Amino acid sequence: MLFDFVFYMFAVIVIVSAMGVVFSKKMMYSAFSLLFTFFGMAGLYVLLSADFVAVTQIMVYVGGILVLIVFGVMLTSKITGVDIKTGTIGKIQLTVGAITSVIVAIILLYTYLNVEWMTSQFQVEVPTTTHFIGFGLFTEYLLPFFVAAILLLIAFIGAAKIARRK
Repeated sequence: MLFDFVFYMFAVIVIVSAMGVVFSKKMMYSAFSLLFTFFGMAGLYVLLSADFVAVTQIMVYVGGILVLIVFGVMLTSKITGVDIKTGTIGKIQLTVGAITSVIVAIILLYTYLNVEWMTSQFQVEVPTTTHFIGFGLFTEYLLPFFVAAILLLIAFIGAAKIARRK
């Protein structure tokens, strides 16, 4: 019962904030709605016992991409002196989007009502995903992990050198 409530709470957060991203007229409002969408998706990943994917979602998307969008909007609005707004949606685009949304909603509802996954009798307790990833990274895939880390370090040093060149 509590699990269902938490799932529906995260689902509502994701859907409402995603609608805020799409329908907002200002880019900053869309960016902050995107923040709540990313956090809601991370919550859904936690409910799926995919804790590594949830943490990656927060670190990569919220910590990297969303901050990049916010800084990009802030810096470009100062240069032009004009408030950045999204373009208007044409009637053809609105019609195609509405028809596509209705078709996807019908397919999802049909799938939800006709699949027997909710009545499964199998309850399997599995370890968390971070356990498997950590065990794999430090046993079987240790050498590729270190090679990737060194390559990323070299790429960061090269990017810093290119950026500082006059």
